[in-house]
Amino acid sequence: MLERKSHLTFNMQIDRSVASVDTTKTYFIGSVLSGGGSAPLPEASAEDWVNMINGFQKGALSSRLGIPMIYRIDAVHGHNNVYNATIFPHNVGLGSTRQVKVSDSICFISKHDRALFYFYTKDEICHHHLKAALLHRDPELVRRIGSATALEVRAMGIPYAFAPCIAVAACAKHFVGHGGTSKGINEYNTVVDQQELLSIHMPAYSDSIIKGVSTVMISYSSWNGKKMHAYRDLITDFLKGTLKFMVRINYKEFINLINLVQNNVVPMDRIDDAAVRILLVKFTMGLFENPLADFSLVNELGSQDHRDLAREAVRKSVVLLKNGKSGNITDPVIPLPKKVSKILVTGCHADNLGYQCGGWTIAWQGFSGNKYTSGTTILGAIKSAVDSSTEVIYSENPDGNFVKSNNFAYAIVVVGEHPYAETAGDSPNLMMAEPGPSVFSNVCESVKCIVILITGRPIVIEPYISSIDALVAAWLPGSEGQGITDVLFGDHGFSGKLPRTWFRTVDQLPMNVGDSNHDPLFPFGFGLETESVKELVTRSTSAGVVARPCMLIVMVVLILSL
Repeated sequence: MLERKSHLTFNMQIDRSVASVDTTKTYFIGSVLSGGGSAPLPEASAEDWVNMINGFQKGALSSRLGIPMIYRIDAVHGHNNVYNATIFPHNVGLGSTRQVKVSDSICFISKHDRALFYFYTKDEICHHHLKAALLHRDPELVRRIGSATALEVRAMGIPYAFAPCIAVAACAKHFVGHGGTSKGINEYNTVVDQQELLSIHMPAYSDSIIKGVSTVMISYSSWNGKKMHAYRDLITDFLKGTLKFMVRINYKEFINLINLVQNNVVPMDRIDDAAVRILLVKFTMGLFENPLADFSLVNELGSQDHRDLAREAVRKSVVLLKNGKSGNITDPVIPLPKKVSKILVTGCHADNLGYQCGGWTIAWQGFSGNKYTSGTTILGAIKSAVDSSTEVIYSENPDGNFVKSNNFAYAIVVVGEHPYAETAGDSPNLMMAEPGPSVFSNVCESVKCIVILITGRPIVIEPYISSIDALVAAWLPGSEGQGITDVLFGDHGFSGKLPRTWFRTVDQLPMNVGDSNHDPLFPFGFGLETESVKELVTRSTSAGVVARPCMLIVMVVLILSL
């Protein structure tokens, strides 16, 4: 019975920190978990991960039944626990692209991360701005992106008997309603009726199941005051019965479950049912045919192809909220000229890869600085994008006299939130981190000011917006900062759209389209679009510029700035 219980769920695990070949063999471990920040050693290479995982797997294979284990990790925006892996935009950024193809492609490259065996997707609707890390507030878009991800991951393990060594299993979480908790508090209470739960929060899960998602994680949150794990009618009857799906239990209840079975509280056929379901996942993944991680793929981690895809995802995810001091599209600031005498780059997020990547990067709560993984900061991307004759001055928090005493053509201010994950991201005020506000007052009052926000959600920005010439929501873009400069300097146009309504004050929250007093700073779906410089030049010249000498001058300036 212990053997069956050990394999009935891959959350039936020991943590990596206490795992060994002997423990996986002796206790019939069905899964080993690397939580946020849990790695074989600091700056562990892909080879280190493969060696560690294969060691645990060999222990599992040497047990009496020889059932392979699943190695589990929260790969929420790339293989984010692994040093040198490509870090993709967080879910909120992917929601801004409104493109299933982008998320699909990101999911596809996870096949090269075979060492982790397990891939997480999050199919959550966001109904409160205080909650971070969610994909979108439109249930239809979440459904399409989530189910496409499930289908892409599932395709890696088909057909079952010939599943390649790149197979992974997807997980849809957190079932169900986790994105609608009151006040946006993590693992809190979602207060909605059944009709709203099923029509708003459920579609992404049902569609992912149809497309073949391997696992579903039950939410730690509550629905109308009752913990989700206690809803037999939703989990056993609806998820497993109506939707015909397998589901795993809370791993913390393992010891209690043994006692419950021994005392005939939980029938043995329930254990058998769960064991069959998880074994099916392992067969589907091809773990019985190819249980060990593949060393031939270690060089794919952080490859240029992966970074190019991440860069594309970034430039399609950033949202242009303001372009011109007066908001008049006839006097735009972006695209910025590359060739000027001198520019200022400022803000604590401009040269900080950790802030740029956000939580769930190397460590559970993320990190600060540039030494814990590889990538390109926004400052580095700016220096690479501008003309070689343009002087780039970086000062994290300059005083007003410094700004006034220099003849900067413009300033790029990069500010936002510090990294967080889960409950650490709960915020009652949604204010930007210091010294962001002081940078606004010192810089934007004295020079043309382009602000880039690095956040996991909309934050309070209205008090400063009148002093800003251009405003860009870059979300948490990940390791490839060049995606931001691609659109900032006009190599590509802006196309991202807000996945959530941008409020004026936190007193307005929660804010949803259709509310009686709906008065957002920027509405849901808002996003200014721009053309690339080349597209702009081509369109303007083909239309003729004889009657538009001012436009001709602008075109000449843009061409010279390339």
